[in-house]
Amino acid sequence: MIVLKSNDEIERIGDACRIVGGTIGALKGFVAEGVTTREIEKFAASVIDKNGGRAAFKGYRGFPGSVCTSVNDQVVHGIPSSRKLKEGDIISIDIGVFYKGFYGDAAITLPVGRVIEAAETLMRVTAEALDLGIDAARAGGRVSDISCAIQGHVEANGFSVVRTFVGHGIGKELHEEPQIPNYGRCGRGARLRAGMTLALEPMVNAGGSGVNVLDDGWTAVTADGSLSAHFEHTVAITEDEPRVLTEHV
Repeated sequence: MIVLKSNDEIERIGDACRIVGGTIGALKGFVAEGVTTREIEKFAASVIDKNGGRAAFKGYRGFPGSVCTSVNDQVVHGIPSSRKLKEGDIISIDIGVFYKGFYGDAAITLPVGRVIEAAETLMRVTAEALDLGIDAARAGGRVSDISCAIQGHVEANGFSVVRTFVGHGIGKELHEEPQIPNYGRCGRGARLRAGMTLALEPMVNAGGSGVNVLDDGWTAVTADGSLSAHFEHTVAITEDEPRVLTEHV
């Protein structure tokens, strides 16, 4: 069942999302060559705690980390570890926050120092696909309008959309209905209505769309070893423009 939120509930989701956005903003200046993914996790958790939130992923369905840190060919759900970042890596960081009864969720892929042009292009196209998906999240449309906008841009640029994982509704629960694939034909699925709050999150591979999950039960990697990027925002559908709740600078 899709839960429509009141204006007050959207503001409270926005409070959680501001902590998410602030944490991502802080991480932009923290990620660097030589930093471990566990240090990234600890830094992010400290920012979340300092702002009164709780890291939503810690213990969620048994996930061991406070945030997801996915490097290079890791698509999503990377577990923080002693791995040190190297010049030329790209790292996707996915952050969820619980604050006063509501959740916020966002992700970003960051370069470590100078990266190859193909990695820059992959990150740019994935971020653009998210922006196009957000623009399609308008009352009166359909869920697959978001999916279609994302897929069209990704594939027009020669990349592949990951089909194994999807975006989702969000609110009092971290994952709510509807599921939002990053592929599909326009004009299908549930009707988009004001009051819906959605976590839109294209995951895009430089090579094929296939993924494998490692023996840790969490870390998803590209099946062909190609690079992957992941961007996400929590968005509220209004009677007018879609509203991004997880803005960061």
